[in-house]
Parts: sequence; structure tokens; C-alpha cells
Amino acid sequence: MTTVTPPDSRTPTPVVGLQREREVLTVALATGRHVVIEGPPGTGKSTLLRSIARDAGRHVVFVEGNAELTPARLVGAFDPSQVLAEGYLPASFVDGPLLTAMRGDPDLGDGAAPGGGLLYLEELNRVPEETLNVLITVLTEGEIAVPRLGTVRAGPGFRLIAAMNPFDAIGTARVSQAIADRMCRVVLGYQDEDAERAITTSVSGVRGWVTDLSVLLTRATREHRDLRMGSSVRGAIDLALVLTGLSELRGEAVLARETARDAAHAALSGRVRIADGVDRTPESVIDELLDRFWPENEPRPPERSSDDAGGGEPGKAEGPPPPAAGRGKEPPHRNRGKRTLGRQELGARHEMFDDISPELGELDEEAFDQALAEDPEAAAALLADLAVATDGQLRAAARRLAGRVFIQLGKVGPARARGTRRIAPVRGGSGDLDLDRTLDGWQPGTARRPAGDELVTRDWTAHRRAICLVVDISGSMQGLAVALAAVAAAGVVLASEAGGTRLEPGVLAFGADVRTLQPQGVRTPPDRLVGELVALRGHGTTDLAAALRAASLGLAGAVAEERVVVLLSDCLHTTGDDPATALGGIDRLHVLVPLGPGEDGRDAEVAAAALAARGGGTSRTVRRLKEIGPALTRVLG
Repeated sequence: MTTVTPPDSRTPTPVVGLQREREVLTVALATGRHVVIEGPPGTGKSTLLRSIARDAGRHVVFVEGNAELTPARLVGAFDPSQVLAEGYLPASFVDGPLLTAMRGDPDLGDGAAPGGGLLYLEELNRVPEETLNVLITVLTEGEIAVPRLGTVRAGPGFRLIAAMNPFDAIGTARVSQAIADRMCRVVLGYQDEDAERAITTSVSGVRGWVTDLSVLLTRATREHRDLRMGSSVRGAIDLALVLTGLSELRGEAVLARETARDAAHAALSGRVRIADGVDRTPESVIDELLDRFWPENEPRPPERSSDDAGGGEPGKAEGPPPPAAGRGKEPPHRNRGKRTLGRQELGARHEMFDDISPELGELDEEAFDQALAEDPEAAAALLADLAVATDGQLRAAARRLAGRVFIQLGKVGPARARGTRRIAPVRGGSGDLDLDRTLDGWQPGTARRPAGDELVTRDWTAHRRAICLVVDISGSMQGLAVALAAVAAAGVVLASEAGGTRLEPGVLAFGADVRTLQPQGVRTPPDRLVGELVALRGHGTTDLAAALRAASLGLAGAVAEERVVVLLSDCLHTTGDDPATALGGIDRLHVLVPLGPGEDGRDAEVAAAALAARGGGTSRTVRRLKEIGPALTRVLG
């Protein structure tokens, strides 16, 4: 049963959970520290601060951070009319929010003592750099020199509390180290399901299965593979209110599924962001999620078992979703989970690691984009290794980022590969006449010349071609080699989409055994495919012959005149049969050998050239990301 209790706007929003964060923030303020609170929207940053200030009897001055917050608007300015009448006197100065908090203006009511107050600066990373520089001396010395006014010293109770959403890249900038070095940092994440259900119930006054559905849909948007950003708990609150209100307006005795759909579109579609390169609308993703939790043939959402319900300690963020979020459970793989990299090993391998992931579970996409522009190979190698990090949150974030970055890099590959083109005899064509074949096939009758459909010409013809990409994930493939393979996989898939039905790519990964990432002729979203590929790492032996036989088996069912395998490997097999004996059913084998800059790959190049020659194809070495596109263009035609 669903009940609705009208929320009282005068009642402060309660703080649910966040106990550890609350303790840290309370102690930091009590010991004179300035704090920046980081977290996505709707994680309770403002609510937490208001609650702490209310309990401590502290006055809070709120400032909205944006590009128009100039130093004068933050600090204050002289009143022009008073200056003209009386000159530059202290009484002519109108304090801005910074000086108001530093002085603790007694005219502001209870708790605003001359000892100073709290300055709450929202959206810190949207404030112009020249405005933030004003705060440096305040944070360090507790004072500020204002021209013609003099030095203003902060009261002992003055604290700066800043908040920012580090995941928003629009209209934001990186906070300078000079500011970051002067502040403590508290990170808030989305709370667990029970906590969000309690928040939704408390704020909306809605109870029952409507609240459960609202929270489930909202949380699912954060895990869907096609969404770059999901909704905060505010979406669940709005969904619960709109859903119950819409049902009441329509006079429904039993809440209808179509009403839930309309309410979900209104409450959630504007809060989510579609991932780059995904051709979907927010409404289509929401419909998919609603189908999952409320099937069309059900009168109401089915009850969930206790195993499915959220749990855990209230107030603890779940962090980024696992790489398979939004999909069915992946089959087990014996190489999974055994080759992860700790932060110490990642730091030893990659100089830029600390800049990209300064804290546990954190991946700074802005820093990564800068690194990618400066050194694409090093950045791509790091991202490939982050995809198998021991840190679960970092690993999940890296796999999502890889799905976007490597697809973008893959777009430089063949955009319109449409199958092989060659000169061949064609009956009734428009090319040069093939007299011998025409006469051989002509049956003279009453006509003294062959009819048009009896003429055989030599024309350029396009042959339908099936392609299988086979990627080596054995222990010898690490870092940049994995990144190169991921970009190549993206390039082949994107080429198939641009080329219509002439390409039917399958994608296999192999080490000691073979794993099918994309069956022949079955489309897998490119971001999911790349995410799965970078997540795989083999170890031990390399059975190249088994991979080629699996590719041949997959190609056998394809309707095509030519069956092509593109192999990304160093071709140094360590177990199984000779790869040259496993080429049956493969019309052409092309090999790309991914090597790092400066890496000695002579043995690999010799082995690859010999295998490609046996397979009637070519072999090319790729050492840089920009070489993938031309290499694929050459081998795919």
C-alpha cells in the first residue's frame, strides 16, 4: 500500500547516514580547518553542512559559485553614492559574503557572533581563478587586505566550506593546487538503497512500493552502460511525487504502468546524460529500465527477494558500477580476477598515474584527457592497465572511460570498408568484353549475334566478406598492446556499421583458451565490447592454433564469398598445434603486431610475417595509436 504525507517545507531535510563524513567534517571545523566537500549532485553536501551548522549554532553565509562571481562580489565594494558624498570611509564599504562571514556580522541574528561564521561556497570549480586567488591569503593568514579599506581579520570562528561536483565538465575548471593545498577534502558518494529509500520517504511523504520503484529506477540509471551520468536521489523524490500526483489527477484506482512511464520520463530524463558515441534518447533508456523492474504484463512491480534488496551500512557510497552494469551476468572466465594491478605497481609502471588517480577509487577524466593529448600512447597504456586495477571503483571507472576513448580513437580507422573489389567476369556487365568466355557460353541460334545477357565482360565487383577479429590477451599483451588491440577492435566494429551488411565481424579473445566477445553476425554495442576487451587478461600459455580454429568455425556459418581473419598478436605461441596447421576455412589471414615504441619485436615480426604469408595476407607492426587506422584500412581494403 502507498500512503502520502504532505511534506512540511518548514522542516529541515534530515541527514540520513553519512555518519563518518559528519564526524570528519565536525572535527575539521572544530580544529580550525577549511574543507572542500566533493560529490555528485544529490549526495547531501548542503544538507550535511546545514545540519552541522544548526547543531553547533553557527551562522552560514551561502554563495553560489559561477563565472560571474568576481572578486568584488565576493569581498565587497564601496557604495559609489556614499563615496561621492563622504569619500572612502569604512562606513561606505558594503561587505560581500566573504567579509560578512569573516566578521560574523551581529545584525544577522542568533549564532552570528563577531567571532566569525561559516562561508559556504557552492560549485567551487565554477568560480573564476582570479576570484579564488583572493581566498589564498584568507585561508593561510586569516586576513585580507582590501584597497582603501585596510586589512580585515577573520574571527576565530571563520571557516570556508566549499562544495563541488568533480564529475561535471561543463563550465568548470580544475581548482588550483594553491587552493587545494590549504583545505581538507571530504568525499561524498551516493548512499545505499535503504538510505535513499529513507530519504525519498522523508522528503516526499510517499511510502510503499511507489517509493521502492522510484529508488530502483533512479539507482539503475547510474549503472546503465549507455549513460555517462545517472540521476541523484532527487530524481527518486520527484518521481514518487509526480507518480502519485499524476495517478490521483487521472482518477486511477490502481496506479497504471503507463502513468509510471510518464512520471519517470518527467522526473529522470533531464537528470541523466547519454554517453558519448551512443545513439539513444534518455527516454528509451528509462523505458528499458522500467521494463526490467515493471514488466508490461504485470499489474504492479513484482516483489523483490531480500537478496535483491539493498543493504549494508547506511550512508556508505557504492561507488561506480561494475563493468557489466545494465547487462546480464557474464559467464565465468578462468583468466578473470587473477591479473589485477595494485596502486603501487600502477605507479611504478606509469609516471602519470598519480595525476590521473590521486586518491583511492578516483579517476580524473579531465587530467586523463590532457595526458591523452600530450602523450597518447602513455595515456592509453595507463587506461588499459587501470581497467584491471585491484581498486574496484577505479577499475570500473576506467572500463567505462575506455569504452568511450578507444571508440573515439577507433573512428580514425576505415570508415567505409565494404569488402574486396577485384576484376572478375560478369554476365551482362558494362566493362570490357571477355570474348573467350562469351563465345564459350554462347549457343548460336537464329540470331547472328549474342544477346545482351549472353555477353561476358570484365568488371570491378565487390564480394561479400565476413571478418573475424582475433585478439591475443595472453601475458605478453600488456599496457599499450592492450590499448592498441582495443582501438583496433573498435575500428573493425565501426567499419562494419559504416559498411552495411558486407562486413560481419566476430571478435574473439584468446590466451590459454578462447572467449567469444562478439559472435559472428551479432552486433554488440562498441562501448561494451571495448570495455570487456580491456578487462580481460590472460596468463601462462598462448594457444594460437585454438584461436584460429575457433575463428574458422565462426566464419563457416557466414554467407560470404571471402572469410578473413584479422589477428592482433605477437604470434609467439607457447602451447597447442602449429598455427599454420589451423588455417583451414580461412581465405585470408592478416596480422597486426602491437608493440610499444622502442620495443624489440624482431621475433614477433618474423613469426607474424611467416604466418600471414601462409594465410595469404599481410603483416604489419603498429606501435602508435595513429598507426591503427591506416593499418586497418590497408588490410580491410
